[in-house]
Amino acid sequence: MRLRSIVARNLRLLRQASGMSQEQLADLASVDRNYIGKLEREENSPTVDTLEAIALALQVDVEWLIRRPPPDRH
Repeated sequence: MRLRSIVARNLRLLRQASGMSQEQLADLASVDRNYIGKLEREENSPTVDTLEAIALALQVDVEWLIRRPPPDRH
């Protein structure tokens, strides 16, 4: 799985788990709402600074945004 896909998946899951809309997250992270959508759709790659701002807005360590899913045991 590509890192861009991992960030998109984790961002969406963390945002939804926090109960935030894309707009609410964008406001807290000081980025454009359309940019959050583009990140979640894998249309853009975030900078390190943006990852940090989003993690702060979600109140998680930035590692949660880039953490790979555990391998399948099949």
